[in-house]
Amino acid sequence: MGNFGLFVRFTLRDGAGEAFDALIRETTAGIQAHEPGTLVYACHHVEGAPNERIFYELYADREAFEEHERQPHTRHFLEERSKYVEKTEVDRLQPYAGKHPTGAEA
Repeated sequence: MGNFGLFVRFTLRDGAGEAFDALIRETTAGIQAHEPGTLVYACHHVEGAPNERIFYELYADREAFEEHERQPHTRHFLEERSKYVEKTEVDRLQPYAGKHPTGAEA
């Protein structure tokens, strides 16, 4: 089974950036410590759009994504984000070419 990814765009409420970014730092600490199947979890500010955040997530497979969704730090993020987020757009990705970790080396 191949990698599975997400491309997520969050549009934040005015003035929510600092608090949202703090929540993300807390969440990514849990991801780094407890999720070997999460290969990439990259959070980005968008130049010229202070209320936009882009996440690129890459998982070893769909099972690793499902495990990510069950983690306490992820559950906490999902429960808290509505305080800061006005709109969420999610694209589910099936990588087919390029240069990225595959999880095979884990």
